[in-house]
Amino acid sequence: MALLGQFIDGEHVAGGGAPLDVVNPADGSVVATLTEATPEDVDRAVAAAARALPAWAGATPGERAAALFALAERMEARAEEYAQVETAQAGKPIKLTREFDVPGSIDNVRFFAGAARVLTGMAQAEYDGTHTSSIRREPVGVVGSIAPWNYPLQMAMWKILPAVAAGNTIVLKPAELTPLTSLMVAEDAAAAGIPAGVINVLTGPGRVVGEALVSHPDVAMVSFTGSTPVGRRVMELATGTVKRVHLELGGKAPFVVFDDADLEAAANGAVAGALINTGQDCTAATRAYVQRPHLEAFVEQVAALMDTVRLGDPTDPTTDQGPLISLRQRDTVHGYVQRAAAAGAKVVRGGEVPAGPLAAGSYYPPTLVVGASQDAEIVQQELFGPVLVVLPFDTDGEGIALANDTPYGLAASAWTTNTFRAQRAAREIAAGCVWINDHIPIVSEMPHGGFKASGFGKDMSVYSFEEYTNIKHVSSDITGEVRKDWHRTIFGDR
Repeated sequence: MALLGQFIDGEHVAGGGAPLDVVNPADGSVVATLTEATPEDVDRAVAAAARALPAWAGATPGERAAALFALAERMEARAEEYAQVETAQAGKPIKLTREFDVPGSIDNVRFFAGAARVLTGMAQAEYDGTHTSSIRREPVGVVGSIAPWNYPLQMAMWKILPAVAAGNTIVLKPAELTPLTSLMVAEDAAAAGIPAGVINVLTGPGRVVGEALVSHPDVAMVSFTGSTPVGRRVMELATGTVKRVHLELGGKAPFVVFDDADLEAAANGAVAGALINTGQDCTAATRAYVQRPHLEAFVEQVAALMDTVRLGDPTDPTTDQGPLISLRQRDTVHGYVQRAAAAGAKVVRGGEVPAGPLAAGSYYPPTLVVGASQDAEIVQQELFGPVLVVLPFDTDGEGIALANDTPYGLAASAWTTNTFRAQRAAREIAAGCVWINDHIPIVSEMPHGGFKASGFGKDMSVYSFEEYTNIKHVSSDITGEVRKDWHRTIFGDR
Protein backbone atom coordinates (compact mmCIF):
# COMPACT_ATOMS: atom_id res chain seq x y z
CA MET A 1 0.00 0.00 0.00
CA ALA A 2 2.08 2.89 -1.31
CA LEU A 3 0.28 5.89 0.13
CA LEU A 4 2.26 9.03 -0.65
CA GLY A 5 -0.55 11.36 0.31
CA GLN A 6 -2.37 12.22 -2.93
CA PHE A 7 -4.13 10.24 -5.64
CA ILE A 8 -4.24 12.34 -8.80
CA ASP A 9 -5.08 11.26 -12.34
CA GLY A 10 -4.99 7.56 -11.57
CA GLU A 11 -1.86 7.27 -9.45
CA HIS A 12 -0.44 7.81 -5.97
CA VAL A 13 1.80 10.86 -5.87
CA ALA A 14 3.49 12.92 -3.18
CA GLY A 15 2.10 16.30 -2.34
CA GLY A 16 4.20 19.43 -2.48
CA GLY A 17 3.62 20.33 1.15
CA ALA A 18 4.97 19.38 4.55
CA PRO A 19 5.20 15.85 5.98
CA LEU A 20 2.02 14.65 7.69
CA ASP A 21 1.94 11.92 10.33
CA VAL A 22 -1.24 9.86 10.60
CA VAL A 23 -1.40 9.03 14.32
CA ASN A 24 -3.13 6.12 16.05
CA PRO A 25 -5.25 7.73 18.79
CA ALA A 26 -5.11 4.58 20.90
CA ASP A 27 -1.41 4.93 21.70
CA GLY A 28 0.03 7.91 19.83
CA SER A 29 2.04 5.77 17.39
CA VAL A 30 2.54 6.88 13.79
CA VAL A 31 0.54 4.74 11.35
CA ALA A 32 1.88 6.38 8.19
CA THR A 33 3.73 9.48 7.08
CA LEU A 34 2.39 11.28 4.01
CA THR A 35 3.03 14.64 2.39
CA GLU A 36 0.38 17.33 2.39
CA ALA A 37 -1.12 18.79 -0.74
CA THR A 38 -0.63 22.39 -1.77
CA PRO A 39 -2.90 24.72 -3.76
CA GLU A 40 -0.87 23.69 -6.82
CA ASP A 41 -1.80 20.06 -6.14
CA VAL A 42 -5.44 21.15 -5.96
CA ASP A 43 -5.06 22.69 -9.41
CA ARG A 44 -3.57 19.44 -10.75
CA ALA A 45 -6.34 17.30 -9.28
CA VAL A 46 -9.13 19.55 -10.53
CA ALA A 47 -7.55 19.66 -13.99
CA ALA A 48 -7.39 15.85 -14.03
CA ALA A 49 -11.04 15.65 -13.01
CA ALA A 50 -12.00 18.17 -15.70
CA ARG A 51 -10.15 16.20 -18.40
CA ALA A 52 -11.85 12.97 -17.34
CA LEU A 53 -15.32 14.50 -17.18
CA PRO A 54 -16.48 14.35 -20.84
CA ALA A 55 -15.71 10.66 -21.30
CA TRP A 56 -17.07 9.62 -17.89
CA ALA A 57 -20.23 11.72 -18.30
CA GLY A 58 -20.65 10.18 -21.74
CA ALA A 59 -20.28 6.61 -20.50
CA THR A 60 -23.49 4.63 -20.42
CA PRO A 61 -25.14 4.01 -17.05
CA GLY A 62 -24.39 0.33 -17.57
CA GLU A 63 -20.67 1.05 -18.02
CA ARG A 64 -20.54 3.14 -14.87
CA ALA A 65 -22.48 0.47 -12.99
CA ALA A 66 -20.10 -2.27 -14.12
CA ALA A 67 -17.09 -0.31 -12.90
CA LEU A 68 -18.71 0.28 -9.52
CA PHE A 69 -19.61 -3.39 -9.14
CA ALA A 70 -15.96 -4.21 -9.88
CA LEU A 71 -14.93 -1.72 -7.18
CA ALA A 72 -17.21 -3.48 -4.69
CA GLU A 73 -15.55 -6.81 -5.49
CA ARG A 74 -12.08 -5.39 -4.95
CA MET A 75 -13.08 -3.79 -1.67
CA GLU A 76 -14.67 -6.99 -0.45
CA ALA A 77 -11.48 -8.88 -1.20
CA ARG A 78 -9.59 -6.35 0.96
CA ALA A 79 -12.28 -6.01 3.63
CA GLU A 80 -10.06 -7.07 6.52
CA GLU A 81 -7.30 -4.69 5.41
CA TYR A 82 -9.80 -1.84 5.23
CA ALA A 83 -11.03 -2.70 8.73
CA GLN A 84 -7.51 -2.82 10.18
CA VAL A 85 -6.45 0.46 8.58
CA GLU A 86 -9.67 2.20 9.64
CA THR A 87 -9.16 1.02 13.21
CA ALA A 88 -5.53 2.14 13.22
CA GLN A 89 -6.14 5.65 11.91
CA ALA A 90 -9.40 6.43 13.72
CA GLY A 91 -9.20 4.34 16.91
CA LYS A 92 -12.44 2.54 16.13
CA PRO A 93 -13.06 -0.84 17.77
CA ILE A 94 -12.24 -3.54 15.24
CA LYS A 95 -15.67 -5.10 15.68
CA LEU A 96 -17.23 -1.80 14.56
CA THR A 97 -15.08 -1.50 11.46
CA ARG A 98 -15.53 -5.18 10.56
CA GLU A 99 -19.26 -5.35 11.18
CA PHE A 100 -20.48 -1.83 10.37
CA ASP A 101 -18.10 0.53 8.58
CA VAL A 102 -16.60 -1.77 5.95
CA PRO A 103 -19.62 -3.91 5.02
CA GLY A 104 -21.84 -0.82 5.04
CA SER A 105 -19.46 0.94 2.67
CA ILE A 106 -19.35 -2.02 0.29
CA ASP A 107 -23.14 -2.19 0.34
CA ASN A 108 -23.20 1.52 -0.60
CA VAL A 109 -21.02 0.75 -3.62
CA ARG A 110 -23.36 -1.99 -4.79
CA PHE A 111 -26.42 0.16 -4.22
CA PHE A 112 -25.07 3.02 -6.34
CA ALA A 113 -23.89 0.62 -9.01
CA GLY A 114 -27.54 -0.36 -9.42
CA ALA A 115 -28.89 3.16 -8.93
CA ALA A 116 -26.69 4.47 -11.76
CA ARG A 117 -29.06 2.73 -14.16
CA VAL A 118 -32.31 4.03 -12.63
CA LEU A 119 -32.29 7.82 -12.82
CA THR A 120 -35.81 9.09 -12.19
CA GLY A 121 -37.93 11.84 -13.75
CA MET A 122 -41.44 12.64 -14.89
CA ALA A 123 -42.87 10.63 -17.76
CA GLN A 124 -42.37 12.03 -21.24
CA ALA A 125 -45.71 13.46 -22.31
CA GLU A 126 -47.56 16.30 -24.04
CA TYR A 127 -48.42 18.38 -21.00
CA ASP A 128 -49.71 21.33 -23.01
CA GLY A 129 -50.96 19.31 -25.99
CA THR A 130 -48.54 20.87 -28.51
CA HIS A 131 -45.11 19.95 -27.17
CA THR A 132 -43.51 16.74 -25.97
CA SER A 133 -41.73 17.37 -22.69
CA SER A 134 -39.00 15.14 -21.31
CA ILE A 135 -36.51 15.30 -18.47
CA ARG A 136 -32.78 14.80 -18.74
CA ARG A 137 -30.52 14.34 -15.75
CA GLU A 138 -27.01 15.49 -16.53
CA PRO A 139 -23.85 15.54 -14.41
CA VAL A 140 -23.10 18.76 -12.56
CA GLY A 141 -19.39 18.60 -13.43
CA VAL A 142 -16.31 18.44 -11.23
CA VAL A 143 -17.35 17.93 -7.60
CA GLY A 144 -15.14 19.07 -4.72
CA SER A 145 -15.94 17.06 -1.60
CA ILE A 146 -14.67 17.33 1.96
CA ALA A 147 -15.18 14.40 4.36
CA PRO A 148 -14.80 14.24 8.17
CA TRP A 149 -12.66 12.06 10.42
CA ASN A 150 -15.36 10.23 12.38
CA TYR A 151 -16.32 7.75 9.63
CA PRO A 152 -13.44 8.09 7.16
CA LEU A 153 -14.34 5.20 4.87
CA GLN A 154 -18.11 5.55 4.98
CA MET A 155 -18.06 9.30 4.47
CA ALA A 156 -15.67 8.93 1.54
CA MET A 157 -18.14 6.52 -0.06
CA TRP A 158 -21.09 8.81 0.63
CA LYS A 159 -19.23 11.56 -1.25
CA ILE A 160 -17.75 9.54 -4.11
CA LEU A 161 -20.53 7.15 -5.04
CA PRO A 162 -23.53 9.32 -5.97
CA ALA A 163 -21.21 11.77 -7.71
CA VAL A 164 -19.53 9.24 -9.99
CA ALA A 165 -22.64 7.09 -10.46
CA ALA A 166 -24.35 10.15 -11.92
CA GLY A 167 -21.45 10.83 -14.29
CA ASN A 168 -19.53 13.49 -12.39
CA THR A 169 -15.84 13.42 -11.54
CA ILE A 170 -14.62 14.19 -8.05
CA VAL A 171 -11.77 15.59 -6.00
CA LEU A 172 -12.14 14.37 -2.42
CA LYS A 173 -10.35 15.85 0.56
CA PRO A 174 -10.62 13.48 3.53
CA ALA A 175 -9.78 14.76 6.99
CA GLU A 176 -6.01 15.03 7.35
CA LEU A 177 -6.26 12.94 10.52
CA THR A 178 -7.75 9.94 8.68
CA PRO A 179 -6.94 9.87 4.94
CA LEU A 180 -5.70 6.30 4.52
CA THR A 181 -8.84 4.39 3.58
CA SER A 182 -9.89 7.12 1.13
CA LEU A 183 -6.58 6.66 -0.66
CA MET A 184 -7.18 2.89 -0.69
CA VAL A 185 -10.60 3.41 -2.30
CA ALA A 186 -9.11 5.57 -5.05
CA GLU A 187 -6.48 2.90 -5.68
CA ASP A 188 -9.11 0.16 -5.88
CA ALA A 189 -11.33 2.29 -8.13
CA ALA A 190 -8.51 2.66 -10.64
CA ALA A 191 -7.81 -1.06 -10.53
CA ALA A 192 -11.52 -1.73 -11.05
CA GLY A 193 -11.52 0.15 -14.34
CA ILE A 194 -12.75 3.59 -13.30
CA PRO A 195 -10.74 5.89 -15.59
CA ALA A 196 -7.89 8.04 -14.38
CA GLY A 197 -9.05 11.44 -13.15
CA VAL A 198 -12.58 10.37 -12.24
CA ILE A 199 -11.69 9.93 -8.55
CA ASN A 200 -8.91 12.05 -7.05
CA VAL A 201 -7.95 12.31 -3.38
CA LEU A 202 -6.03 15.15 -1.72
CA THR A 203 -4.63 15.07 1.81
CA GLY A 204 -4.03 18.23 3.78
CA PRO A 205 -5.50 20.81 6.15
CA GLY A 206 -8.83 22.40 5.46
CA ARG A 207 -7.57 25.95 5.68
CA VAL A 208 -5.16 25.27 2.78
CA VAL A 209 -6.39 22.36 0.67
CA GLY A 210 -10.08 22.57 1.54
CA GLU A 211 -10.38 26.30 0.92
CA ALA A 212 -8.47 26.06 -2.36
CA LEU A 213 -10.79 23.25 -3.49
CA VAL A 214 -14.01 25.02 -2.49
CA SER A 215 -12.88 28.25 -4.14
CA HIS A 216 -11.60 26.68 -7.35
CA PRO A 217 -13.32 28.17 -10.41
CA ASP A 218 -13.45 24.81 -12.21
CA VAL A 219 -15.27 23.05 -9.36
CA ALA A 220 -18.99 23.12 -10.10
CA MET A 221 -20.28 21.73 -6.82
CA VAL A 222 -19.10 21.38 -3.23
CA SER A 223 -20.20 18.66 -0.83
CA PHE A 224 -19.09 19.06 2.78
CA THR A 225 -19.66 17.01 5.92
CA GLY A 226 -18.42 18.50 9.18
CA SER A 227 -19.18 21.11 11.78
CA THR A 228 -21.76 23.84 11.31
CA PRO A 229 -19.22 26.71 11.72
CA VAL A 230 -16.99 25.25 8.98
CA GLY A 231 -20.09 24.65 6.86
CA ARG A 232 -20.83 28.36 7.03
CA ARG A 233 -17.30 29.06 5.80
CA VAL A 234 -17.78 26.61 2.92
CA MET A 235 -20.97 28.40 1.88
CA GLU A 236 -19.21 31.76 2.06
CA LEU A 237 -16.37 30.58 -0.19
CA ALA A 238 -18.72 28.84 -2.63
CA THR A 239 -20.70 32.02 -3.27
CA GLY A 240 -17.72 33.51 -5.07
CA THR A 241 -18.31 31.26 -8.07
CA VAL A 242 -21.99 30.44 -7.42
CA LYS A 243 -21.38 26.74 -6.82
CA ARG A 244 -23.99 24.21 -5.86
CA VAL A 245 -23.51 23.37 -2.16
CA HIS A 246 -24.47 20.22 -0.26
CA LEU A 247 -23.95 20.30 3.50
CA GLU A 248 -24.29 17.63 6.18
CA LEU A 249 -23.40 19.40 9.39
CA GLY A 250 -23.61 18.93 13.14
CA GLY A 251 -26.25 17.21 15.19
CA LYS A 252 -27.56 17.01 18.73
CA ALA A 253 -29.94 14.09 18.49
CA PRO A 254 -32.79 13.89 21.02
CA PHE A 255 -33.91 10.54 22.41
CA VAL A 256 -37.50 10.90 23.64
CA VAL A 257 -38.80 8.23 26.04
CA PHE A 258 -42.54 8.32 26.68
CA ASP A 259 -44.07 6.78 29.80
CA ASP A 260 -45.46 3.76 27.93
CA ALA A 261 -42.10 2.83 26.38
CA ASP A 262 -40.42 -0.53 26.87
CA LEU A 263 -37.92 0.80 29.39
CA GLU A 264 -35.38 -1.98 28.99
CA ALA A 265 -35.35 -1.50 25.21
CA ALA A 266 -35.01 2.26 25.63
CA ALA A 267 -32.10 1.93 28.05
CA ASN A 268 -30.29 -0.46 25.72
CA GLY A 269 -30.96 1.82 22.77
CA ALA A 270 -29.72 4.87 24.65
CA VAL A 271 -26.39 3.30 25.59
CA ALA A 272 -25.79 1.93 22.10
CA GLY A 273 -26.98 5.13 20.43
CA ALA A 274 -24.91 7.39 22.66
CA LEU A 275 -21.67 5.41 22.61
CA ILE A 276 -21.41 4.20 19.02
CA ASN A 277 -18.06 5.24 17.56
CA THR A 278 -17.16 6.63 21.01
CA GLY A 279 -20.00 9.13 20.59
CA GLN A 280 -18.28 10.66 17.55
CA ASP A 281 -21.37 10.43 15.41
CA CYS A 282 -23.51 13.38 14.36
CA THR A 283 -26.63 11.24 14.81
CA ALA A 284 -25.58 9.84 18.22
CA ALA A 285 -28.13 10.02 21.02
CA THR A 286 -26.94 12.93 23.12
CA ARG A 287 -30.06 14.28 24.86
CA ALA A 288 -32.42 11.77 26.46
CA TYR A 289 -35.77 13.32 27.41
CA VAL A 290 -37.61 10.91 29.69
CA GLN A 291 -41.21 11.32 30.81
CA ARG A 292 -41.05 11.81 34.54
CA PRO A 293 -42.57 8.48 35.72
CA HIS A 294 -39.72 6.62 33.97
CA LEU A 295 -36.90 9.02 34.81
CA GLU A 296 -35.32 7.40 37.86
CA ALA A 297 -35.53 3.85 36.51
CA PHE A 298 -34.14 4.91 33.13
CA VAL A 299 -31.12 6.59 34.70
CA GLU A 300 -30.46 3.52 36.86
CA GLN A 301 -30.65 1.13 33.91
CA VAL A 302 -28.48 3.28 31.65
CA ALA A 303 -25.87 3.65 34.39
CA ALA A 304 -25.79 -0.10 34.95
CA LEU A 305 -25.36 -0.77 31.23
CA MET A 306 -22.58 1.80 30.93
CA ASP A 307 -20.73 -0.10 33.65
CA THR A 308 -20.54 -3.11 31.32
CA VAL A 309 -18.94 -1.25 28.40
CA ARG A 310 -15.37 -2.42 27.83
CA LEU A 311 -12.96 0.45 27.16
CA GLY A 312 -9.61 -0.52 25.70
CA ASP A 313 -7.42 -1.57 22.80
CA PRO A 314 -9.46 -1.11 19.61
CA THR A 315 -7.73 -4.04 17.91
CA ASP A 316 -9.08 -6.41 20.57
CA PRO A 317 -12.33 -7.98 19.27
CA THR A 318 -13.85 -7.77 22.76
CA THR A 319 -13.36 -4.00 23.07
CA ASP A 320 -16.61 -2.04 22.98
CA GLN A 321 -15.28 1.52 23.01
CA GLY A 322 -11.99 2.86 21.74
CA PRO A 323 -10.37 6.27 22.09
CA LEU A 324 -11.57 9.60 20.80
CA ILE A 325 -9.83 10.81 17.66
CA SER A 326 -7.24 12.93 19.50
CA LEU A 327 -6.12 14.23 22.87
CA ARG A 328 -7.50 17.61 21.84
CA GLN A 329 -10.95 16.13 21.25
CA ARG A 330 -10.79 14.26 24.56
CA ASP A 331 -9.99 17.47 26.39
CA THR A 332 -12.83 19.28 24.61
CA VAL A 333 -15.33 16.64 25.72
CA HIS A 334 -13.98 16.60 29.27
CA GLY A 335 -14.26 20.40 29.42
CA TYR A 336 -17.98 20.24 28.65
CA VAL A 337 -18.53 17.67 31.41
CA GLN A 338 -16.49 19.63 33.96
CA ARG A 339 -18.35 22.86 33.23
CA ALA A 340 -21.71 21.11 33.48
CA ALA A 341 -20.75 19.71 36.90
CA ALA A 342 -19.56 23.13 38.04
CA ALA A 343 -22.94 24.56 37.03
CA GLY A 344 -24.81 22.05 39.21
CA ALA A 345 -25.34 18.99 37.02
CA LYS A 346 -24.58 15.55 38.44
CA VAL A 347 -22.16 13.18 36.72
CA VAL A 348 -23.68 9.78 37.41
CA ARG A 349 -21.08 7.76 35.50
CA GLY A 350 -17.73 8.55 33.93
CA GLY A 351 -16.54 12.11 33.65
CA GLU A 352 -12.88 11.39 34.43
CA VAL A 353 -9.89 10.99 32.11
CA PRO A 354 -8.59 7.43 32.51
CA ALA A 355 -5.23 6.83 34.14
CA GLY A 356 -2.98 3.78 33.92
CA PRO A 357 -2.53 1.87 30.63
CA LEU A 358 -5.12 3.98 28.79
CA ALA A 359 -3.45 7.30 29.61
CA ALA A 360 -1.28 7.16 26.48
CA GLY A 361 -4.36 7.28 24.26
CA SER A 362 -7.22 9.74 23.95
CA TYR A 363 -9.69 7.65 25.93
CA TYR A 364 -12.78 8.94 27.71
CA PRO A 365 -15.24 6.74 29.58
CA PRO A 366 -18.98 6.38 28.97
CA THR A 367 -20.43 9.37 30.78
CA LEU A 368 -23.96 9.96 32.08
CA VAL A 369 -25.08 13.41 33.23
CA VAL A 370 -28.34 14.44 34.89
CA GLY A 371 -29.61 17.71 36.31
CA ALA A 372 -28.41 20.02 33.53
CA SER A 373 -30.69 22.82 32.38
CA GLN A 374 -32.15 22.90 28.89
CA ASP A 375 -30.10 25.97 27.99
CA ALA A 376 -26.81 24.52 29.24
CA GLU A 377 -24.04 24.20 26.65
CA ILE A 378 -23.83 20.46 27.26
CA VAL A 379 -27.46 20.22 26.10
CA GLN A 380 -27.30 22.74 23.27
CA GLN A 381 -23.88 22.20 21.68
CA GLU A 382 -22.41 19.22 19.86
CA LEU A 383 -19.79 17.48 22.03
CA PHE A 384 -18.81 14.57 19.77
CA GLY A 385 -17.98 12.26 22.64
CA PRO A 386 -19.43 9.40 24.73
CA VAL A 387 -21.69 11.62 26.85
CA LEU A 388 -25.45 11.24 27.39
CA VAL A 389 -27.42 13.94 29.20
CA VAL A 390 -30.80 12.94 30.66
CA LEU A 391 -33.57 15.48 31.28
CA PRO A 392 -37.23 15.05 32.36
CA PHE A 393 -40.46 16.13 30.72
CA ASP A 394 -44.11 15.94 31.74
CA THR A 395 -46.49 16.23 28.77
CA ASP A 396 -46.06 14.80 25.28
CA GLY A 397 -46.04 18.26 23.78
CA GLU A 398 -43.31 19.37 26.18
CA GLY A 399 -41.15 16.38 25.26
CA ILE A 400 -41.40 17.14 21.55
CA ALA A 401 -40.80 20.85 22.12
CA LEU A 402 -37.65 20.11 24.12
CA ALA A 403 -36.46 17.71 21.41
CA ASN A 404 -36.74 20.54 18.88
CA ASP A 405 -35.11 23.11 21.15
CA THR A 406 -31.60 23.21 19.68
CA PRO A 407 -30.26 24.72 16.46
CA TYR A 408 -29.81 21.24 14.99
CA GLY A 409 -32.13 18.85 13.18
CA LEU A 410 -30.25 15.84 11.86
CA ALA A 411 -31.69 12.82 13.68
CA ALA A 412 -33.91 11.86 16.61
CA SER A 413 -35.71 8.91 18.10
CA ALA A 414 -38.98 8.35 19.95
CA TRP A 415 -39.68 5.43 22.25
CA THR A 416 -43.29 4.39 22.76
CA THR A 417 -45.67 1.47 22.31
CA ASN A 418 -48.49 3.82 21.29
CA THR A 419 -48.99 4.18 17.54
CA PHE A 420 -50.49 7.66 17.80
CA ARG A 421 -47.62 8.95 19.94
CA ALA A 422 -45.13 7.46 17.50
CA GLN A 423 -46.79 9.11 14.52
CA ARG A 424 -47.01 12.46 16.30
CA ALA A 425 -43.31 12.33 17.15
CA ALA A 426 -42.45 11.41 13.56
CA ARG A 427 -44.49 14.36 12.28
CA GLU A 428 -43.48 17.01 14.78
CA ILE A 429 -39.82 16.37 15.57
CA ALA A 430 -37.79 18.54 13.18
CA ALA A 431 -35.10 16.16 12.01
CA GLY A 432 -34.04 14.52 8.78
CA CYS A 433 -34.44 11.06 10.33
CA VAL A 434 -36.76 10.01 13.16
CA TRP A 435 -36.35 6.48 14.44
CA ILE A 436 -39.18 4.80 16.34
CA ASN A 437 -38.03 2.42 19.09
CA ASP A 438 -34.46 2.35 17.81
CA HIS A 439 -31.62 4.79 17.25
CA ILE A 440 -28.75 4.74 14.67
CA PRO A 441 -29.51 2.10 11.97
CA ILE A 442 -29.15 3.36 8.41
CA VAL A 443 -29.64 1.66 5.04
CA SER A 444 -28.30 2.52 1.59
CA GLU A 445 -31.82 2.79 0.17
CA MET A 446 -32.90 5.63 2.48
CA PRO A 447 -31.64 9.24 2.55
CA HIS A 448 -29.50 10.83 5.23
CA GLY A 449 -29.48 14.59 5.79
CA GLY A 450 -30.68 17.27 8.14
CA PHE A 451 -32.80 20.32 8.80
CA LYS A 452 -31.90 23.70 10.30
CA ALA A 453 -28.22 24.11 11.28
CA SER A 454 -27.63 20.46 10.40
CA GLY A 455 -27.46 21.43 6.75
CA PHE A 456 -29.36 20.54 3.60
CA GLY A 457 -29.27 17.93 0.89
CA LYS A 458 -29.19 14.14 1.11
CA ASP A 459 -26.54 11.46 1.17
CA MET A 460 -27.26 7.85 0.18
CA SER A 461 -30.41 6.66 -1.63
CA VAL A 462 -31.67 7.77 -5.02
CA TYR A 463 -32.54 11.11 -3.43
CA SER A 464 -28.82 11.94 -3.48
CA PHE A 465 -29.01 12.20 -7.27
CA GLU A 466 -30.98 15.41 -6.71
CA GLU A 467 -27.70 16.85 -5.40
CA TYR A 468 -25.40 15.48 -8.10
CA THR A 469 -27.40 16.01 -11.29
CA ASN A 470 -28.69 18.98 -13.23
CA ILE A 471 -32.28 18.53 -14.33
CA LYS A 472 -32.96 19.71 -17.85
CA HIS A 473 -36.41 20.10 -19.39
CA VAL A 474 -36.46 19.35 -23.13
CA SER A 475 -39.58 20.62 -24.92
CA SER A 476 -40.19 19.64 -28.56
CA ASP A 477 -42.93 21.10 -30.76
CA ILE A 478 -45.15 18.39 -32.26
CA THR A 479 -47.39 20.58 -34.46
CA GLY A 480 -45.04 21.71 -37.20
CA GLU A 481 -46.92 25.02 -37.29
CA VAL A 482 -44.98 28.11 -38.33
CA ARG A 483 -47.18 30.45 -36.34
CA LYS A 484 -48.02 29.16 -32.91
CA ASP A 485 -51.27 30.09 -31.20
CA TRP A 486 -49.46 31.81 -28.34
CA HIS A 487 -47.69 34.20 -30.72
CA ARG A 488 -50.83 36.38 -30.75
CA THR A 489 -49.95 37.58 -27.26
CA ILE A 490 -46.90 39.28 -28.79
CA PHE A 491 -48.11 40.32 -32.24
CA GLY A 492 -51.28 40.06 -34.32
CA ASP A 493 -54.63 38.48 -33.50
CA ARG A 494 -56.01 34.97 -33.42
